Amino acid sequence: MLAIEVENLSKIYKIYEKPIDRLKEALHPLRKKLHKEFYALKNISFQVEAGQTVGIIGKNGSGKSTLLKILTGVLTPSSGNINIKGRLSALLELGAGFNPELTGIENVYLNGAILGYSKEEINDKLKDILDFADIGEFINQPVKTYSSGMFVRLAFAVAINVDPDILIVDEALAVGDIRFQQKCFRKIEEFKENKTVLFVSHDLSAINKFCDYAIWINDGCIIDYGEPSEVTKKYQAFMMGSNLNKYEDNINSDENRNINDQFIDNIDSIDDNLDVWGDNKAIITGISLIDSNTKNKNSLFKAGQKASLYIRVKYNDNINNPIVGFTIKDRLGNIVTQSNSYILEQYLNYAEKGTIVCYKFDFTFPNLKRGIYTISPAVASGTQEDHVQHCWIHDALVIQVIDGQAYDLQGFIFLEDINFCSLS
Repeated sequence: MLAIEVENLSKIYKIYEKPIDRLKEALHPLRKKLHKEFYALKNISFQVEAGQTVGIIGKNGSGKSTLLKILTGVLTPSSGNINIKGRLSALLELGAGFNPELTGIENVYLNGAILGYSKEEINDKLKDILDFADIGEFINQPVKTYSSGMFVRLAFAVAINVDPDILIVDEALAVGDIRFQQKCFRKIEEFKENKTVLFVSHDLSAINKFCDYAIWINDGCIIDYGEPSEVTKKYQAFMMGSNLNKYEDNINSDENRNINDQFIDNIDSIDDNLDVWGDNKAIITGISLIDSNTKNKNSLFKAGQKASLYIRVKYNDNINNPIVGFTIKDRLGNIVTQSNSYILEQYLNYAEKGTIVCYKFDFTFPNLKRGIYTISPAVASGTQEDHVQHCWIHDALVIQVIDGQAYDLQGFIFLEDINFCSLS
């Protein structure tokens, strides 16, 4: 049975250059058009089976929140049809559905009334709501005095404990502390056993863990849908600027070609917007990370997984004793591991001006905590203690560790089984 059915859904906003143009357009005798049309959603169609947990991913501004607001009745669609079967509860952006002047307890009853519950029914659920929110005496204070964390505690407690058939969550849990987030995810895990969940998040690990199905939206259109691990992999590749389909076509069309040659040709180019430091006597023109087993470009890794990092360098000058390396940093910018050709005792004696060389690091992925990390490649010359930096690209690759250890690591991690070689 279908819980949610969306057919050819569109949302169009009128964009005016000046506020007065709205009035001029309304009063113009010939109905002259003074606006541009912006499609927040364009002919979106999908179905959600009852009991499914569906994740929705996409960059900021792609239309995810607009879609959820239409599903919950906050916004009216410009065209298309929506059919929802069952009682729906939603946790949208912070503040939605709450009156800041009312106390927490008053807002519980207000939200219950909006969802169609009587005061007696909310009375029966009140203890569960208050126990889950766990904000103590603040429940009797106006919510305008709440911190963002307290606010989301109460909002989620109401949304999950009113026994809806369909729960919609839009990234709001990101503001809670880690213990409350885990408490919410445990509740979602329990809830999804016999209910329908629509879950929007930038946390791809959560999408992969909790969702049966994933939908990727970009610029108001559905780009891909299906198995979460496959959809999130393509989305990560897209966000890093790689052309995954072109790469896969190349692999399939020439099976006899050497795998290293393929990657030399298909290494992802460096984004022009990245921060680069150095004297430009050598520049890094490309970087890619692949799963050594599948031979596919990847951005999702597990601890112990074999990986190969390809770095392409163009030499703008004759360079003696070049050093090629990389650094992996966590989301706060802390260096967790790094390596280079010099410390691996793979000495590069000379690089000639005008040449383009591809280098490869093979290594076992370290046992990092689950989360987002970046890789910064570099090329220098000299020695480890005394060198000149020619090119350092900050955060050239964004990767995600999806199955690492659960506790914080302290200090530097040494890479295992690491090897370095020059391919051209």
